[in-house]
Amino acid sequence: MRVLVLLGAPGAGKGTQATILAQRLGLPHVATGDLFRNAVRAGTALGREAHGYMERGELVPDAITIEMLIERLGRPDAAEGVILDGFPRSRAQAEALESALLVRGERVEVALLVDVPAEELVGRLAGRYVCRLGGHPYHVILNPPRVPGICDVDGSPLEQREDDRPEVVRARLTRQLAPLQSVIEFYRARGILRAVDGRQPIDLVSRGLIEALDPVTTA
Repeated sequence: MRVLVLLGAPGAGKGTQATILAQRLGLPHVATGDLFRNAVRAGTALGREAHGYMERGELVPDAITIEMLIERLGRPDAAEGVILDGFPRSRAQAEALESALLVRGERVEVALLVDVPAEELVGRLAGRYVCRLGGHPYHVILNPPRVPGICDVDGSPLEQREDDRPEVVRARLTRQLAPLQSVIEFYRARGILRAVDGRQPIDLVSRGLIEALDPVTTA
């Protein structure tokens, strides 16, 4: 079984790459957020336990998340492996995942990092705007309106949400990047980290990630 971990900061394009890799490699894309929601919908014991934490606005404990992940690995579509997205988010989670996989005689094969500098991330995340009337989304670089500051659809002014302002984005990234860095160092120390420059076009990032894997299984 191939267990691949996909790492990247918010705004790095990790979700896009996870979908592309899953299609290219024929492996399921396993995002912890989806696991939680599916388990809650299905009313499983783990789902009910996780739901209690989610309702209170608390983080689901690592032990529950790990148990859900291990259960997911046991499903038929994961027989060849999975691409993990959104976990681990801290060194403690990386260590817990490693221990749980070792019990099964498995391990993380490769940790793939979509690497984007912090200031580039700020530019990506802080470039988002919505129109005042209908909430239609825009991005100053990726999806600009035809007329600056005006919605193409309804002509209303564009405005930036409070949590998309550069100073707010920087503060949020500061909190999120430190735990991510600890995960990066964890896998780097094990010699299985592969980083790809996430500032490239999407197709080149995908190619770089594919090439970082075993050439025998990606040819």
